Amino acid sequence: MTLLGKPRGRLRSGLARLTGPQRFLLAGSFLIPLGSFAVLPFMSVLLHQRLGMGLGTVGVVLAVASLVQFSGGVVGGAIAERIGLRRTMLLALVIRTAGFACFLPGLHHPAAAVFALFLVSVGAALYLPANKAYLIHEVHEVDEEQRPLLLSASSSALNAGIALGPLAAAPFVLGASAGLFTAVTALFAAITVGHVLLPGEGPGHGRAVGAGQEGRPAHRERVFTGIAVLPFATTVLSLYVFMFFQHYLALYAVPRTSTTYSGLVLALYALLLVVAQPLLADWITRLPYTRALGVGFGAMAVGMATLAVGNHAAILAGALLVCVGEIVLFFKNDLEALARSPRAPAVVFGHQRLAAGIGAFASGVTGGEGYQLAERGGSAGLFWVAVAAQCALLPLLLRCWSALTGRGR
Repeated sequence: MTLLGKPRGRLRSGLARLTGPQRFLLAGSFLIPLGSFAVLPFMSVLLHQRLGMGLGTVGVVLAVASLVQFSGGVVGGAIAERIGLRRTMLLALVIRTAGFACFLPGLHHPAAAVFALFLVSVGAALYLPANKAYLIHEVHEVDEEQRPLLLSASSSALNAGIALGPLAAAPFVLGASAGLFTAVTALFAAITVGHVLLPGEGPGHGRAVGAGQEGRPAHRERVFTGIAVLPFATTVLSLYVFMFFQHYLALYAVPRTSTTYSGLVLALYALLLVVAQPLLADWITRLPYTRALGVGFGAMAVGMATLAVGNHAAILAGALLVCVGEIVLFFKNDLEALARSPRAPAVVFGHQRLAAGIGAFASGVTGGEGYQLAERGGSAGLFWVAVAAQCALLPLLLRCWSALTGRGR
C-alpha cells in the first residue's frame, strides 16, 4: 500500500459514515465562503472606486470589520452555549443574508455599504463557532475518531470556497454588481432555509468535550472562563506570523514574477490546503502537541526563508511550505483547545477565533512598517528572513513556557 493509501482509505471510510445533516453542513462550509468571498475581496474596489471613499477610511473600515469577524467569535460561542447551536446558526445566517441584501442600496450610498459589511461580519462571527460545534456534536453520534475528519473536511470545504469565490465573481463585480449581490443574497437565503430543517441538538447541546470532562454539563460562566491557554497563545502567534505571508506575498511576488504566476502560486496553495488537510488529519491528530508545534512552525520558518530568495521556484516552494505549516498548526490548535478546555465546543471555537483576531491584528500593526522598512533598504527579502527567524524561535519559547507551567504534553 502506498504512503497515502491508509489515510485515503480511512478518509473514504469516514466520509461514507456521514449523516445527512453532516453532509449538508459540509456543503454549506463550501457554499457560504463561496458566496462571501464572491463579494468581500472586492470591498476596497467598491468603497474606493465606486463610492469615492478615501483609502485611509477604507483601510479603517476593513480593519474594524475583520476584527469584528474574528474576535466576535468569542461572543458567538457564548451565545450558542446559551440559546443553542442551531438557533445561533439561524440567527447568524439571517443577519448575514440581510447584510448581503443591504449591499444593493450600498451600491449608491456609502453608509449602507459600510452597514452591510458590518452585518456580514457580525453574522460570520456568530456562525462559525456554532457550526463547528454542531458538526461534531453527539446528536450525530460523533466519536473521538470522527471528530478530526469532520473538522478537517469542514476546513477544506471552507478553503475551497474561499479560493473559488473571487474567481467566480471577478467578471461580474464591476459590470453586474447588482446581479452579483442579488445572487449571493438568494444563495444565503436558501442556505438559511436548509438550516431550519436541521434537527435540534436536544438537551445535551451544551456538553463539554474537554479532556476528562466528557458528558459534563455546560458551564454558564463568563465568556473568557475556561480558555485553553497554550492552544490560545499558539493560535495568536500562528496567525501573527502567517498573516505576514497572507498580506505581503502578492506585493513581493508580482514585481519579481508576474501577476499570472502569483495567481498560479495562490491557486496551487489553495489546492494543497484543500486536498492535504483531510489526508493528514489522522497523522496530525496523533502527533504530540510539542512535536506538532515544531513541525508547523518549522515548515513556516523554512518557507518564509525560501521566499527571501525571490525567484520563481523559491516563491512557489516557500508558499507550499507555509501551507504545510498552516495545515498542521491551525488544525492541531483547534483539536488541543477542544481537549484541554472544560467549556462547550462552541465556546472553545469562539476562543480560538478571538485568538486568531488578536494575531491578525498584531500582524497588521507591525507588518506594514516592517515590509516598508525592508523595501526602502533595497532588500525586501530581509523581511521574510526576519519572519522566518520569528517562526523558528516561537516553538522554543512556547515549549519553555509550557515546561515551566506544566501545560505541555
